[in-house]
Amino acid sequence: MQADTTRVVDSLHAARNLPLDPSLAWLTIRRMGNSLIASVPRLVAATIVLVIVYFVAKGIRALIARAARRDGAHRVLEQALGRIVQAIVVLIGLLLAMTVAFPSFTAANFVSSLGIGGVAIGFAFKDIFQNFLAGLLLLITKPFNVGDEIRFREYEGTVEDIQTRATYLRTSDHRRIVIPNSDLFVNSVTVNTATKQLRIQSEVRISYADDIDRAKQIIAEIMVATEGVAPDPKGDVIVAELAPTFVLLKARWWVDPRASSAVIQDRLLAAIKQRLEAAGMKLHQAT
Repeated sequence: MQADTTRVVDSLHAARNLPLDPSLAWLTIRRMGNSLIASVPRLVAATIVLVIVYFVAKGIRALIARAARRDGAHRVLEQALGRIVQAIVVLIGLLLAMTVAFPSFTAANFVSSLGIGGVAIGFAFKDIFQNFLAGLLLLITKPFNVGDEIRFREYEGTVEDIQTRATYLRTSDHRRIVIPNSDLFVNSVTVNTATKQLRIQSEVRISYADDIDRAKQIIAEIMVATEGVAPDPKGDVIVAELAPTFVLLKARWWVDPRASSAVIQDRLLAAIKQRLEAAGMKLHQAT
């Protein structure tokens, strides 16, 4: 056993000390050169495939943009869909080019090469992917559009833009609110401008000694005369509560959702106060 080990060690030392054979090195270089020359046609063919696929992807993206403009689709949706389709076509072309250049390469090799790295990338960009997909769904389903007034949690404002990552709101005091699309997609959103008219109501408290019918008549006349209050459907006044010390009336009127409802309400309530007090009625404060 020891003799065999000694022979193996001597053989290794002898091989290490052998001089380099020039003919063997030249043969290796020639083989590498021949292999490279043999692969040139495949590399050229793969390059041609990539160029063709690139122009095909650009053409498909242009067709999507043209169809979106014709259908009146949202600009961001048009860009996002175009980029997605273009990326898919380019990826397919890249796989085809790799297969042409290296016949032993397959799509399975590409998928297996992603391995744990692909999973790690997926976790790292999970929120980005969620917001991106939610943005596409918002642009496709259109629960609200640019220019609509919406309320989401404590935020309320006009939709300025819908991007693939977030939606931008402009509040009444001209602040910009950026809301991730995934939050808007999975939670309840109030769209104030979803209909052509919006009903506003306000409470008016009068004394028991006052004439209810006369008070309702005065308020109804003011609603008809106030600028910004829709004539149809007509506003109304109802008795909402008989409290211990006052009678609660509710004035209800309709406005254009895109009009400044706060300004209209200011004009209407100021006129109600003046007219009721001029008529000798006593208004009660809210407790």
